[in-house]
Amino acid sequence: MSEKQMFALLHQLWGDFRQPEFYWQVLGVALILVIAWWLSSHVRKHHSTYDRSTRSALQAFGSGSLKRISFPLIALVLVLILRKTLVLLGWGHLSLLFLTGPLLVSWALARILVYVLRSVFPLGGFLRNSERLITAAIWGWMILDITDLADPLIEMLEQVRFRIGKQTLDLWMLVHGSVTVGVTLLLALWIASLIENRLLAAQQMDGNIREVLARLAKASLSVIALLGSLSLVGIDITTLSVFGGALAVGLGFGLQKIASNYVSGFIILLDRSIRLGNLIAIDATTAGTVTQITTRFTVLKTLTGTEVIIPNEYLVSNIVRNQSFTDPRVRVPLLVQVAYDTNLEKAMQLMVEAARQQPRVLADPEPGVLLTDFAESGINLELGFWVADPQAGTGGVRSDICLSILKAFRENSIEIPFPQREIRVLRRNEVTPA
Repeated sequence: MSEKQMFALLHQLWGDFRQPEFYWQVLGVALILVIAWWLSSHVRKHHSTYDRSTRSALQAFGSGSLKRISFPLIALVLVLILRKTLVLLGWGHLSLLFLTGPLLVSWALARILVYVLRSVFPLGGFLRNSERLITAAIWGWMILDITDLADPLIEMLEQVRFRIGKQTLDLWMLVHGSVTVGVTLLLALWIASLIENRLLAAQQMDGNIREVLARLAKASLSVIALLGSLSLVGIDITTLSVFGGALAVGLGFGLQKIASNYVSGFIILLDRSIRLGNLIAIDATTAGTVTQITTRFTVLKTLTGTEVIIPNEYLVSNIVRNQSFTDPRVRVPLLVQVAYDTNLEKAMQLMVEAARQQPRVLADPEPGVLLTDFAESGINLELGFWVADPQAGTGGVRSDICLSILKAFRENSIEIPFPQREIRVLRRNEVTPA
């Protein structure tokens, strides 16, 4: 390949720079960019007026990507129309228009790639300033391809070779393979995110089943994308058998806890013993609502707002009290003691009325009072009432009911006894010696 062929487009641009048609092309490109910006702003406003809640994940992605590539796409269409028109009119020296088209295509590809990355990794802060870097990389490769510098660069990278086992690799294969694997995994993760959003929107399906299917889809697509991309770049995937054996040994020894937690997470999701939103108690001091079930651990948010991270293996191998396993309603007991001379029917009626006044207390099952014990200082009564939202805590409703009971007892002269002790000190008569 000669130097003239390698820099043909640059030589042509330098030659066109001296022609008056070149400046008309610059003016035409500037006018096209202004028109494309004006039209793309109307496209963005038109799509922003749609109700996002009524659109599926795929429709939302298509609308978002169209808004991002509307400017380079409209500009590309106008450039192609202008270039075709000038060719039909017999104009020559159109190197600027031939260069503008590929640059606009690369710009659109870069914006689509960044948008896909943001949809797959929504919390990735590194993506905020990565669009220019990705655009520069795509533009750089496009310029290398246009100027015919790509082939010499590939040949130079292919000269750097090394062996890994029986596989011979070169530097170009590694670069090409990294890009191919990255793009393929990105597409697989994007498809998995669309499947996950679609599953999460299916409210008629059990939440644990949705989580299991979403994780299986993401894991399966990632493995298929990795193996397929390695095959595309010419890497024999049978060479990964050594890595697979080492991974199995690692799982058997050092990573057995991680593997156990991973399998336990799938067991919890499949047998549905613990679900998102369940109120569970691990021990006497740890109780709360399940907010997240991940691959390795389960997040439990206590009534005080503290989040407890529990390994999945612990939940499988230990006793867990699930207060909302089959029914989200929970019975709350409240103990009250009255004096022995109290009118028990009246006291029980006042306690039930105090519970019914609270909006969180359910009418069905209705509150009830039981006589539980004849204690030393009085009679023990237990008020039992039901709430449908135990995850909101029971301390507030218990306090309100206790205040109502105390007020009602005082108005009806019902005594709440407290322990009383009488101490008598007996002295012996002092004997006066004779």
